[in-house]
Order: sequence, then structure tokens, then C-alpha cells
Amino acid sequence: MLLKPDPTFYASAKDAIKAPPETVAYVALLSANGTGTTDAITVVDTKTSSPTYAAQVGRVDLPNTGDELHHFGWNACSSALCPNAPKPHVDRRYLVVPGLRSSRIYIVDTKPTASEPRIVRTIEPQEIIAKTGYSRPHTVHCGPDAIYVSALGNADGEGPGGIFMLDCDTFDVIGPWEADRGPQYFAYDFWWHLGHDVMITSEWGTPNMIEGGLDPNLLLGGKYGHHLHFWNLRSRRHVQAVDLGAEQQLVLEIRPSHDPNQTYGFVGVVISLKDLSSSIWMWHRTNGKYGVTKVIDIPAEPADPAQLPDLLKGFSAVPPLLSDIDLSVDDRYLYASCWGTGELRQYDVSDPFKPQFVGSVRIGGIAKRSAHPSHANQPLNGGPQMVEISRDGRRVYFTNSLYRSWDDQFYPDGIKSWMVKVDVAGDGAMTFDPKFFVEFPHVHRAHQVRLEGGDASSDSYCFS
Repeated sequence: MLLKPDPTFYASAKDAIKAPPETVAYVALLSANGTGTTDAITVVDTKTSSPTYAAQVGRVDLPNTGDELHHFGWNACSSALCPNAPKPHVDRRYLVVPGLRSSRIYIVDTKPTASEPRIVRTIEPQEIIAKTGYSRPHTVHCGPDAIYVSALGNADGEGPGGIFMLDCDTFDVIGPWEADRGPQYFAYDFWWHLGHDVMITSEWGTPNMIEGGLDPNLLLGGKYGHHLHFWNLRSRRHVQAVDLGAEQQLVLEIRPSHDPNQTYGFVGVVISLKDLSSSIWMWHRTNGKYGVTKVIDIPAEPADPAQLPDLLKGFSAVPPLLSDIDLSVDDRYLYASCWGTGELRQYDVSDPFKPQFVGSVRIGGIAKRSAHPSHANQPLNGGPQMVEISRDGRRVYFTNSLYRSWDDQFYPDGIKSWMVKVDVAGDGAMTFDPKFFVEFPHVHRAHQVRLEGGDASSDSYCFS
């Protein structure tokens, strides 16, 4: 235990923005075939003055096949400084790495040397299922009192999904989080407004609905998730469900305001059954009740059916397939990953009710196959997917793999994976860093990114 709080913990978002730049990024690598090759966590050098800048400088290979790593996170972060945190002297040291298919969790130590991560504990699926009733762990967030993990379903691959907790010192499984789930059945992402005792959760589908790929019958029937749920964080009880409408399918990534005095945030919707568009909705509280308003529409783009996978040929269009969003720590810029069209879009959300589209970059895409500036003659597939923003908002990293079975449906030629970085100027202008183009071997696909010392989607703050 540290005698003082970890220096990478920040009481406020303003303090975090002043932090030194990250020197490494941790990236989840998924086996491209799910068998034969194990997943890995690789370490990428992000220090611009380094002779190994944009190179892989370390790695830990997992001992089992079939894990399919997804959204990993830190054991502890700035929420440890909240007034109600029982353990303010924990250390941001361990990555909590869930296997979405295997239901196994790895605890990876990043110290004493950041480029030499090592596995120090494995939590087997039998323990998780026995103590929580859940399987398929998906997203990890470090809370003020424990590590929170969302899970998509039960041991049989059905619902309900939900959230369970790990002890942030021992990593022992504590148990399920919910005391009263109300009507909530599907699970996916979650986050919170800590100062207001509010948890927000979103919806994808049960493991049996998603593991074989996107099911057109379920999609067209409006059977995937289309609700947001609001909870009392302290009592662990469901308070309110808001239905975005059955045509709004796959309500996924949640990004609340970083300012703890605010009670708004954004959630992305992958596809509209009306016109294949994607959208971003804002939640807001009025007189104690939450409402949800659509604030951004992203249209599908016309395309030659010959360029499209079988799933899309009949539409003669590429849907954006909004797979991730991320909000800068100063709550000014919202980034939207359009995995289908190959576009990373940037919005000024200084007025969250009236976002302004201010720029975009293109790379990959189902039809366009746009190249990176450093490899102008090399068509790329996949598209902007998992996006992560540095604490000061000046660097945006992203990778191009979504989920293996869904990758294979939309990019049937097989995703060739990469990681890139966009530099953001003081006025918000985005440009690709020509020196940062990381290609991974064909046996692996890159997914989640975590930055040394924290990033825009891993920390929550309790002070303005």
C-alpha cells in the first residue's frame, strides 16, 4: 500500500489534463482464428522522442486459446480520491483483462517495468459463474470501492447480463452488483455519475445472440438492445429504463461528462433499421428524471454492391456501424468511430444539446479501403473502432477490429490489423501522425487501447 495516493490519480479533470504525456500504450491483440494462436497484450511505444516510437516494445502472451480479449481496464484510478473511497492508497498498477468468449479474467502487472507486463493471477470462469451467476465479462471500470465488471449473460449464454465486482487488492470475486435489477435484461457498457450516485448501463444482447455474428433476423426484428438503464449506485437498485425505440439497434458505448457536477452523457447507437444510419444520443436529468435526446445522426453512404459483403449487398449502401465513441477529458470533443465507412468523426459538444461536426479523417472502410498517409498505396480494411484519447486531448489512438465473428461478416477478406494516431491541434484540427502506423501480424487483430497513467475513458473524478 502506498503512503500517498498514486501520482496518476487526479482529483479533477482539470488536474488530469495537466498530466505528463503517456509513454506507452497497452493494446489487446485477439487471435484472428480463435484457435491455435493465443491472445496477447502488447506494449506500444508512444514517446515521440524515443528511437522505438510507434514500435511494439513489450508483450505478454496469454496461456490459453479462445479468450477473445475485449474491454480491459485498471485495478484503480482517480475515483480512489472520492470522499467515499475506502482505499485511497491503492496503486494504478494492474490491468484487469477479461476474455469475452472464455469468461476468464487475467490480472496483468505493469510494474516495475511498463514494457514488461506479466500475468500474476488468472480468475477462471468457474469461479466467476459460481460467485456471480454471470459469464462473458465485457467491460472493466475502477470504482472508488471495488473493480466493476459488466457481463453479457449467464452460464448458458442467456440473460440476464449484469455487473459483478472484484476486490481491488486481492482480485477475489465479490459477487453480483445488482440488488434489484427491475426490467433490465441485456447488458453491455456501464459508467456513472459518482457524485450523484447514478449508474448508467446499456444493451447489446445475450451471448447466444452475438457470438455467432450479427443475426439479420434478430436485427430486423428489433430484438437487440435498445434501452438505457439508470440505477441508484449506492443502493444498487434499478430506477428508470428509457427505450430509444426498437428501430434503434445496439445501444452500446456510454460516455458520461467528466465534470462531476454535470449529469449528462452520450451513448452511441450502431444502426437504425429505418435507414442504416448510426446516431448518438444524450441523456440528461430534469426534475429527478432522466430523458434521452438524439443529438447526432450519421447517414449511411451509397456503395457499389460488388464492394459489399453479402449482408449488405441488397442495400447498396455502407452503414456507418458506429462502434465506439469517446469524450475528451475537458468535455469539449466527442469522437465517433464509424467502423463501416472508415471515418473517425469529431464533434464539438461544448453545448451537449447542440453538437457541431467539426472534422473527420478516413482510413479503411468496407468500400473505400482508404490508406494511411505513410502508406499511400496500401488499401486498408477494418475501420476506426476502439478509440482512446490522451488526458490532454491532443492525441487520439484507434484500432480496427470489432469482434471476431462480426469482423468476418463485414470484412470477409479478413481484417489486417493496425493501430494509428491522430494529432489534435489547439483549435481541434485533426491530422494523422505519419510516423505512427503500427501493423500487426495477420494472426492477431488489435482491439482495446489503454494509455499509461490513464486516459479519457478509464478515469472518473469526484471534484470540479
